[in-house]
Parts: sequence; structure tokens; C-alpha cells
Amino acid sequence: MPTSGILKNTITVEDPSLKKRHSIISGRSDFWSSSDEDEGVQPHEKAIAAGQPNPPYCVRNVEQHAFGRREIEIAEQEMPGIMALRARAKEDKPLKEAKIVGCTHINAQTAVLIETLAALGATVRWAACNIYSTQNEVAAALAHAGFAIFAWRGESEEAFWWCIDQCCTPTASWQPNMILDDGGDATHLMLKKHPTAFKQIKGIVEESVTGVHRLYQLSKAGKLCVPAMNVNDSVTKTKFDNLYSCRESIIDALKRSTDIMFGGKQAVVCGYGEVGKGCCQALKALGSVVYVTEIDPICALQAAMDGFRVVKLTEVIRQVDVVITATGNKGVVTREHMERMKNGCIVCNMGHSNTEIDVHALRTPDLLWERVRSQVDHIIWPNDKRIVLLAEGRLANLCCSSLPSFVVSVTAATQALALIELYNAPQHRYKADVYLLPKKMDEYVASLHLPTFDAHLTELTDEQAKYLGLNKVGPFKPNYYRY
Repeated sequence: MPTSGILKNTITVEDPSLKKRHSIISGRSDFWSSSDEDEGVQPHEKAIAAGQPNPPYCVRNVEQHAFGRREIEIAEQEMPGIMALRARAKEDKPLKEAKIVGCTHINAQTAVLIETLAALGATVRWAACNIYSTQNEVAAALAHAGFAIFAWRGESEEAFWWCIDQCCTPTASWQPNMILDDGGDATHLMLKKHPTAFKQIKGIVEESVTGVHRLYQLSKAGKLCVPAMNVNDSVTKTKFDNLYSCRESIIDALKRSTDIMFGGKQAVVCGYGEVGKGCCQALKALGSVVYVTEIDPICALQAAMDGFRVVKLTEVIRQVDVVITATGNKGVVTREHMERMKNGCIVCNMGHSNTEIDVHALRTPDLLWERVRSQVDHIIWPNDKRIVLLAEGRLANLCCSSLPSFVVSVTAATQALALIELYNAPQHRYKADVYLLPKKMDEYVASLHLPTFDAHLTELTDEQAKYLGLNKVGPFKPNYYRY
């Protein structure tokens, strides 16, 4: 594990351009963090101004590390699967000499994964995949523990790419050989900017719909020269994180940010994949009238048989109180749709990318943006009509709420096993293509979490196993089985 960093003394200086006081870390010039909570101040600017091309980390305020450490410890108690994996594999060090570029949401749950990977022998450099989802105190705790973390809440677009590049750029002491991605940004930056180093990567693990789609595009174009593991479509990701996590976190996000009561409200959920299913279940359980939009007739039929009206967005846009996108697509909610929304309509996105809601079309001189809370904007029309936009169209549950740690434990264990599999696989087991996680590993991840519920699995007899044509210890379902 990395050794702990050493806190530096602080000096206070006057910044005349901002007319407020800031605390700046003094001491060694390669130790960068900022304690200014103003999102307009970007911590990496100090490193750049000081001519430090490769700082050991860059976070908002490293002095928040004690608070962040408590957050991580709380998450550990509710993440039994990844903690069990850490305990079982730490002696074997299956990731020894692995150098992992990480680009995911940085929160307490991710911190548990990062520290698990380190316990299994890996060295990591980590950036955020979303400019608003980072928990600053958690990033501080990881940096204080010696991890190379480059992230803070409220990154500018330029800072976002600077942080990822700090993880991807090879140096004399850092030659990455694995990528753990959420959305594909680290993969694409490294492929575009560091193509020679990219060819040395042993494997990529991707956990989002958007990132997987980009991987398949690379593969089809013949540009994917390393093997990749699609964990988004593994059963333990799709059926647990996408469904159960979103079922709980969508309500948390909306209530924390808007104080809305759901009983009797009308909501439309765009997309009835696993994320959309979870959102619809939660809204329906609280008494909302729920509509669904879909392009896929199979998903549409599922929605109809689950009791939801399947409609075109234009049919209900004037009457609904909440609009939630969960498609992984672009341009799902347009300016034209928002022009027709009722006063006070809440608009948010549960898909990975911020392309589902056309937020750019709202940044025009005729509309007024009013920030009313963190991650909550009122967009005001000339006639005083306003809509409520969450997280500027980015992931609402990660930007406006906390995630259920237990479900994230399932995903984290899946990611860790995928990294272990690709890193230790014989040279010719995987070609330069996109693969699903082996079924046996999906079942292993599930088994790690069953003791929490005091769940006891039934074991097949020899006769039963022979009758079904199965190994007694699994896998128990064929790859084509739909759970």
C-alpha cells in the first residue's frame, strides 16, 4: 500500500481578483491541493503556474482527509463482497506490478475499490469520469494516503481532460498497463494522444453503456488493438447496479435536490432498460403516474405489461411534472420539448453521458439561468415559466445523492475480477476484441454477497447435476440465459 503523505502548513494570501481569502498549501512544490471551495477556482492551475508537469496528486483540499476517511470506513461496512475479495486475495497479490489507469466516479465506494486494487498489488493513478460526481473529502483521503488522485467536484472541461491525461501519460516511473474506465474517456484519450503506450495495455475494463458502445465502435473500425472486458453487460452489473441502485438513488437524488413529493405526480421515464426499470419501479411505488418512452418493441412490451403507459414524449410533455432520461442516447429531450413543458417541471438524466438532454440549446440570451442549490438550476423563460434542471444534465444520482454502497460492492467486485482476469490471462486467451465477463465470475461475485443475508444455497446432488448436464459448482446458466 502507498505510504501516507505529510500535511503541510498553510499560509493565507489575498487574491485581489476574487476579493476573498484563500488557503494555499506551502512547502514542497510538488504537493498540490486547494482549500478553496469556489468551483471557479481550479486546483490544477497552481500546479501549471508553478511549472509542475507531474504532481503526485491534485485535489480540492487535502486537509479534508479525515472526513473523507470516515466516509470510506462507512462504505466498507456496507460493501461485504469487495472486502471479502480483498481479504481472500491480498496474500496472492494477483495484480502485482499492474499499473492501472482509473477513470470513474470518485466517491467513498470507489475508494474502497481503489484501496482493494492496491492491496492486491496494483499501482493506480485515478481521475474522475464526471465533473460533478467527485466527493472532495474522499479524494483528499486517497491523496493523503499516497494515491495519485486527480479530481475535484466542479472541474472545468479543460481541467477534466488535464486530470485524465495526468493518469494516462507515460513517464520514466509510470508505464500504465491496464485501464478501468467508465464512459471511455481514458481509453480514447490514451489511444489518441499516447498510441504507442496504448499498445502496451494488457486489458481494458469498461462499466458503462456509453463506454461499451465506444469500445464496439473501435473494434468495428479495427482500432482496438488490446482486449477489453464489457462488465456493463455482465449480469452482476446490469441486474444489480443498473436496476437496484437506480431504483433507490433516483428517489434520493430528486428529494435531496428539489424536496418533491411523488404521490400523484406525473413522470415520464425515457428508456426502459435496467436503469429505466429501476426508476419506474421507484416512482410507481411512491404513487406517481408513470409514462415510458421506448424505441425497442420488446422493452416497450415489458413496460406495458408492468403497468406503464408507453407513449411518445410529445404526447405527454405538456402535462408531466418530472422527466427522466435513461437511454444512453443523445438529443432525447430537445429545446422544443422543454419549450412545451409546464412551469416547474423537473428534468434530469440517469444515463452516463450528458448528451441525452440538449442543455447546450438552453444557453441562449433569451433564457435566464438561476442557480438555486448545488446542482440545481432554474431555467427561466421570458414569460417567467421555469424548468428545474439537475446537474446540468449529467448523472443525477451521482451528482445529487449518495449511492447504496451494497450494490456498488457488487459492481466493484465485478470490476476487480475483470482486471485480475485480463491481467493474468495467458497471452492468446483474449484477442483485440470486446468480451463479456465469464459466467463463473458473475456467480462468484454474487456468492460473495450472499452471507450478508444469511442466504444458504441448495447444492445439486450428483444425479441432479448429471440430469441437467452441469458441474456441481457451476456455472449454472448458459451465456444466453436472460436473468
